[in-house]
Amino acid sequence: MAKRLFGTDGIRGRAGLPPLDARTVTALGMALAEDLHHHNLAHLPVLIAMDTRESGPAIAAQLARGLGAGVRTDFAGVLTTPGVAWLTRTGDYSAGVMISASHNPFEDNGIKIFARTGFKLPDAEEHEVEEAIFRLMPEADERDSAPPLPVTCDSRPYLDFLLSTLASPQPLAGLKIVMDCGNGAASALAPDLFREAGASVTPISNTPDGRNINLNCGALHLETLRAQVLASGANAGVAFDGDADRAMLIGPSGRIVDGDAMLLIAARRLQADGHLPGNMVISTVMSNLGLEKALGKLGITMLRTPVGDKYVLEEMVRREAALGGEQSGHIIFREYATTGDGMLTALKVLETAARAGATLDALTADLIVYPQLLVNVRVRERRPLEELPRVTDEIQACEAELSGSGRILVRYSGTEPLLRVMVEGPEQGQVQRLADRVAVAIHADMG
Repeated sequence: MAKRLFGTDGIRGRAGLPPLDARTVTALGMALAEDLHHHNLAHLPVLIAMDTRESGPAIAAQLARGLGAGVRTDFAGVLTTPGVAWLTRTGDYSAGVMISASHNPFEDNGIKIFARTGFKLPDAEEHEVEEAIFRLMPEADERDSAPPLPVTCDSRPYLDFLLSTLASPQPLAGLKIVMDCGNGAASALAPDLFREAGASVTPISNTPDGRNINLNCGALHLETLRAQVLASGANAGVAFDGDADRAMLIGPSGRIVDGDAMLLIAARRLQADGHLPGNMVISTVMSNLGLEKALGKLGITMLRTPVGDKYVLEEMVRREAALGGEQSGHIIFREYATTGDGMLTALKVLETAARAGATLDALTADLIVYPQLLVNVRVRERRPLEELPRVTDEIQACEAELSGSGRILVRYSGTEPLLRVMVEGPEQGQVQRLADRVAVAIHADMG
């Protein structure tokens, strides 16, 4: 049965409005408590943390209100999503809850639930919690309001863990880094962490005020970071999104080092160290063909999943893969983490560069990025592609023209009434022309 509240990355929406109104959030806390009782875990506390949005403290209090006196809560205050996952997995917790809308603007918020293993809840359990939310909503109105939560959980062990993944003390000594914290969860954590790893850090966008998270900064807005790297002669730039589960890097030349480029750097290092079982990397259908070809030259197979780090992680677990991620900067090192971790990713990639005595530009010189174009076509209904003869015929004709030198991917958006057309090939003009042809066929078939 389709879920009505949970998406691929928890519940997300406008703060204060359904499903993030006080009634629904309180009912979620009640449903989670019920689920924990069912699994005989209610004697253990639930860990709650948030990013820097102004709506975070109220949502945290509403969740605790729903959990009630029967389930204790520990509150970590502002922390990253991977920090919540790690503390939940290594501490004595029944579950972890992260309050964040990731890269969205401050008006939005979201709720991600982690099982005590550090993995997001399985779909079946998520569905059971969701059904319980609707059943418990009438009772949620009767719960007393709750005061703000005091911080009771120290996040320092998580930072110590990140440093422990490095092969030597202060491996980033001598590196000059500009760091864009996106005015988000990494703002008070990442600059000091990277200084402890030896780097000289110039932080920017690290003064959150509740409303400036992701505002023209962070992993989705690299213009200011790139300019500062070039102006200061820094070795690298690092940018995090609001909850720091992803990172994007900038090389000294101003080159953007995205998730694809970081996968190449990490895969080469893990392979050389004998830590890439099966010589495989898991990515998504959106990863550039250039990454697949660059990995292939190293004897590394790249397997693709649907878009979403959840699907990447599922395939990694299924195949016992050590490395996976998305072009957007969600990188998962399975030796260390159960989720994408921006601070871990940046640490490991920059450590690799320092060990090699090479720049990020040099480490990605063999990555030839193929022109890639995404066209969104608004549709009235989601008809199966096999019922659209003009579209399927045009896709086949365009694939024949590419003759193995590119890709065409047509898929429905998971959140909007859009049919997305992605075309990738060796030449920009051809990519644009083929994308337009497929879009015209969609209009002809669907109106």
